Amino acid sequence: MADFGIFAPRPVNAAPRASAIATSATTDALIERDRILSSLVERMAKKEEFALSQLFDMTAKRLHSFSLRIVRDEGLAEEVTEDTLFQAWREATRFDAARGKVITWLLTICRSRALDALRRADIADCVEDPDEFRSHEASLMAEPEQLIAQFETGAAVHAALLKLAPKERQCVSLAFFKGLTHQEIADHWQMPLGSVKTLMHRAFSQLRVQLEAQQ
Repeated sequence: MADFGIFAPRPVNAAPRASAIATSATTDALIERDRILSSLVERMAKKEEFALSQLFDMTAKRLHSFSLRIVRDEGLAEEVTEDTLFQAWREATRFDAARGKVITWLLTICRSRALDALRRADIADCVEDPDEFRSHEASLMAEPEQLIAQFETGAAVHAALLKLAPKERQCVSLAFFKGLTHQEIADHWQMPLGSVKTLMHRAFSQLRVQLEAQQ
């Protein structure tokens, strides 16, 4: 008897197609979310208080989670979240959609407020030289903003961080989430400042490549 097995229908792997559909749906949802957030900020610029309430509902949980990773204190994270949204309310007219997404803008504000909170709690009282403190503050604000922009895709950032060498990963964590300067990291590890700068440059270069590859 002839074997017609070669003509029999072969099972089709539906996983790639399902994954593509899911990715497309996620992308559409993110685009719609960005559109709504931009609309809310526009309304906030016109002092529509209900728009602030809606923005709070849509972003507070994300901002709280982000700030908690920096301040490591639930109450302080709640305070930072509220401060972030009220600053967004006050500065809504300054938001420029052409320069970035609303969530990136909010996360940038949130990080600044979180580091302010840490300084008030742990650093400001210990700094004897005001010029040193201002220099420290400026260096904190100069940390790479790209990671903030990418933080909204938290899983992607986490995966990228795990691919770094342990020392590089610790460097990024100390600088980004603890707000330490390069000099403070060098003192913490008792290593040359130049070595820390090299580690940071290499780490962020690798993160940038990995995150851009996932766009």
